[in-house]
Order: sequence, then structure tokens, then C-alpha cells
Amino acid sequence: MANTPGKYAEASIRVLKGLEPVKQRPGMYTRTDNPLHIVQEVIDNAADEALAGHGTRIGVVLHADGSITVEDDGRGIPFGLHPEEGVPVIEIVYTRLHAGGKFDKGAGGAYSFSGGLHGVGVSVTNALAKRLQVTVWREGQVATTAFAGGDVIEPLAVRKADEKGKGDRKHGTTVRVWPDAKYFESAELPRAELLHLLRSKAVLMPGVTVTLRTEKTDDTITWVFQAGLRDYLMQSLVADPLIPLFEGQQFATANETENFAEGEGANWCVAFTDEGATLRESYVNLIPTVAGGTHESGLKDGLFGAIKGFIDLHALAPKGVKLMPEDVFSRASFVLSAKVLDPQFQGQIKERLNSRDALRLVSSYVKPALELWLNQHVDYGKKLADLVIRQAQTRQRASQKVEKRKGSGVAVLPGKLTDCESRDLNLNEVFLVEGDSAGGSAKMGRDKETQAVLPLRGKVLNTWEVDRDRLFANNEIHDIAVALGVDPHGPTDTPDFSGLRYGKVCILSDADVDGSHIQVLLLTLFFRHFPHLIERGHVFIAKPPLYRIDAPARGKRPAAKIYALDDGERDAALDKLRKEGAKEASWSIGRFKGLGEMNAEQLWETTLNPETRRLLPVRWLEGGFDATITSFTKLMGKGEAAARRELMELRGDAVEVDV
Repeated sequence: MANTPGKYAEASIRVLKGLEPVKQRPGMYTRTDNPLHIVQEVIDNAADEALAGHGTRIGVVLHADGSITVEDDGRGIPFGLHPEEGVPVIEIVYTRLHAGGKFDKGAGGAYSFSGGLHGVGVSVTNALAKRLQVTVWREGQVATTAFAGGDVIEPLAVRKADEKGKGDRKHGTTVRVWPDAKYFESAELPRAELLHLLRSKAVLMPGVTVTLRTEKTDDTITWVFQAGLRDYLMQSLVADPLIPLFEGQQFATANETENFAEGEGANWCVAFTDEGATLRESYVNLIPTVAGGTHESGLKDGLFGAIKGFIDLHALAPKGVKLMPEDVFSRASFVLSAKVLDPQFQGQIKERLNSRDALRLVSSYVKPALELWLNQHVDYGKKLADLVIRQAQTRQRASQKVEKRKGSGVAVLPGKLTDCESRDLNLNEVFLVEGDSAGGSAKMGRDKETQAVLPLRGKVLNTWEVDRDRLFANNEIHDIAVALGVDPHGPTDTPDFSGLRYGKVCILSDADVDGSHIQVLLLTLFFRHFPHLIERGHVFIAKPPLYRIDAPARGKRPAAKIYALDDGERDAALDKLRKEGAKEASWSIGRFKGLGEMNAEQLWETTLNPETRRLLPVRWLEGGFDATITSFTKLMGKGEAAARRELMELRGDAVEVDV
């Protein structure tokens, strides 16, 4: 039967093959403002060779025709036939998603530490290029091939290397790529970003020479650093450091692999300045993490722990001053380079590190090193302590001014609200928690300084069609409004936010169907009666895990607890355990029936800790306010049963029901 326009039938389903998904939705795989990131994928592969100790040179050429060449003197990509696929390996690397040499992180892997993780990188480069050609020197042979739009246009050709006759080198890879302008907003590479990227690679790999040659101007820039991070940070600072730079490095040895894998660790350099802009750069396995992540959180945690310990030891803090991590971190400039065996990044472009172990890894090395340094240089330690205390006093004065402005006449706070100590809107957050038992765990596991907890009994009223002047007849809604310090309002009102008590309002419910229902009811309340809270970005949804996997020790990794949000994450975690050498069924899987089953420590680690939790901001739908109102009316309106039935009949088969 033919597939007529508008008809939904078997022929309507299309299966994307090969690199088609990348061409259809390039923004899911790379940055599309310009081609720098797809070029960076090639540069990162060259850097991974140097990181693995197999290369000392990376060269980049900007050609006059808009193409870019990246060459290295690494081992060269294998070009023999793949034992299972029967296709040249070099062709698989450039034409298949999720194929690469960086999945196996064990002792026998080709790359113990690398930025490449998903096997997606250079295949994306290939998919979004008008032409890509590769030349490999390896084992006395030279192999060449070329692609267009991700497809092979010049089959693999292999010849014997003739160093004298053809200028061949012994080993390495050269890739020349012509990015396809139709996939990018601008076809121009941002030169400043490219220079910074290449310079940082040289900084992070002392002794490796990085060059950039521009054909149009026939000029070449060369970077090679022997001193590494210290020189880089000193050259970049706009103000003189208050005390000498604190630098160090530490990596796990074979004797301490019960905590971390051999070779994991960090290299850091930190400067404290009294004024001016701060410089903050972090990297994981040489990949720049411009949005930070858990390794930066580990540096922050280590610095704060050591400096606070020094201040407490010498009784330097004035009465009434309570130090917070931001008091230490706000005047810190740093360059941090972490090595993590199996890093978990947020998204394919790897802007933020999400690996929970990285916080503990960096903190456990930075804190004792700084404690030792401060106690060996007490005068410098006291100068640093003075800076930190002044930052804390400034913060507290600003907080007190806000408190006075919203002072008298505040309604009495609900008795079941467990409030936080801070009054700083930038830090404060309240968790609306389903049930008293979960509320108890949250109260014990929270950070008392900045996190408040308001337990809710039962399911909140569906308020979509409730008049605003009748809202306070419901005790739960009354308590929420009073605790937040903002009155219910409509989209055209101008509510008074001077009484707002929390910068983040976090909905925390069970990971099951009932929890989702409570979540929807609370979202209904906020979208209908507190729309400006959402518009200003104050409302969030906390994502607790549904599963806990108790993983056995495998290889160099100790036994661990792994949390998964849903079935997909659970299955991915089990696949990873199998790849790490865990025997089938050697793990145990527990399913949380609710938040009340978690103890305080588990709830903190998975859901409350700002450094490791997952918190989703609540926003309008893509069509804006009107589209959101239309959808909520269909979902929550009492007279919309027919519309809901139609929606379920149309889309019901796309939903996985948890019963």
C-alpha cells in the first residue's frame, strides 16, 4: 500500500544508516556555529597519541582553499582488515559511529588515558566534510584513502614506504579536511580559539612541539613548553598574585589502586589575586572542559578544606564569620589538568566532566598538598586567610542588607519547613520533598548552610482551574507560598520578589510513576500560579536514581556503588561493567521504591550534592508561554477528557509504562 501524504503507516518509519544521523542532526554531535570542534576532534586524536607517549609533534596547517591539515608522529591508525568486520580499520574509524580504539581502558588497551570515549569524534568530522583524506605511515608502509560526505570515494591504497624517494616518515597520521559550510553558521575558524586550543595542548604536554602554519601569510607559530602550567598561568594573569603560586601534581601508583586506577591524578597551578579578572581553565586527558565539572569541584573542595583547616588551626576567623567554599574560590585563578581513566562527559562536545569519582580524586591530592604548603609557609598562609575572611565578610554584609530590606511583616514560616542558615539567594535552595520519611533523609543529608527542606504530605491539589483567592484554603499550597516568600500571581502581574527566600526551588519526588504524578501537580501549580518564578529560572526538578548497582571489584577498580536514573542507564552501566571485566551476575541490583528507602548519605551523594546531582531547570515549551498553557490545559483541565483520550490513542504506544 502506498504511503499517501499525511498518512502514518509502516512506510512512514525511516531508519537512518551509517553517518546519516549526524547529517540530519549535526547539533547533537558537535558545535554548529563554526567548524572548529570537528577540527578539534582530529587534533585531539593527535594529542591522545602524544598523551600515550607515542608522539612528540603535532602540526596544523590552514590552507588557502579553506581546508585544514592535522599531522602527528604517532603510531598511525591501523589500516589492516578488522578481524570481525572484514573492512579496513581506517575505514571503520572514519565511517562508523561508536567505533574506535578508546573503549578498552584496561591494561592492554591502546589508550589507557584519552579524551576519545564514544568512538564518535572523527566520524562526525568526516560526515560534515565535503572531502577528507587520510595518509598513514606505519610498519614500513604508507596507506591513503579519501572520503566525501562520510562516504569512501578513494579506496584504501597501500604502498611500501620509501623515505629517500618520497620524503616518507616512519610513522604517524596526516588528515586533511574540507568542512562543508552548509552545516555551520560560519565557515571561518575562530583564530583566537584555535590559537588558545593549540597553545594549551603544548602547555599540558611539556616537551611536545605544536605548530600552526597559515598558507595565505606563510607564517608559522611554534609552541613548546618545558615548565608547563606555571609559565602559562603567570603569563596570563592580569594582576600580581598575593602569595607565590601553589602548584603540584600527583598520580596514583600501583600500590594505591584500591582507591584509584594507576596513573589517575591531576596536575594543578593556582594563583590568588586581590583584584582583577580571574583565569580558570581545566582539562581532562587534554580535552578542554570550558564548562568545568567534577574535577574543578574537587579542586574547589581541596582548596577550601585546606585553607579552612589552616584558619581554624590558627584561630584566625573573627567571631560571627562563617566561611564558605566560594569565599576561597572567588579570587582563585587556576589551570587544572586531570587524568581520568574512564571520564564521563556531559554531551558529545565534552564541555563538562560529570564523573563523580573525579571530585574525590582531585580533592584527595590537592588538600594534603596545600595543607603541607600552608604549614611550611605560615606567613603566606595568614595573608591568604586574610583575603578569604574579607571575602566572607563582604558576602555576609550583602546578605544582611537584603534581609533588612525584606524584614518586618513576614508571615510565620511553616512548622515543618527545615530552613537553611544562609540568606544569600545565589546559594539558597529549598527542596519540596514527597513524604515525611523522604523529608527526614533529606534533612539529615542536606547541607544545612544552604539547603532547606519542606516535606509535603500526599498529592498536591490540581490547581489548574482553582481560583487564586481560594489557593490558601489548601494547607500544602499555603505552606509552599509562605516558605518561598512570593505570593501567587498571573502572567501579566508584577509580583514582589523582594521577599523571595530561595534562589532554587527544587521538586524532589520518587523516581516512579507516583513521583512523576506529584512532580506534574507541582509543575501545574508553578506554571499556573507562579509563572514568573519559572520565567526567572528559579524552578528545578531533582532527578533521584531508580536503581543502585553494587559492582564487584574488577581489574584495577575497587568495588563500587553505581546509581542509575532509569532502565537505560542501568543497562549502560551493566555493559560498562562487562567491558571492565566483571563476571556476569557478579553484581547486585536494587530498585528504590521511594526516596524514603535512601539513607541520608545516599540521598546527598545522588540527589542533593550540587557537584554530583542532576538538577533540570524548568522552562516554557519551545512555543513559549501560550504553547505551554495550551499543553497544560489539555493535560490538567477538567473538561479536556476527550482531548486527553485522543492524545493517548495517538501517542500511547510511544510511552513505557511503569506498573
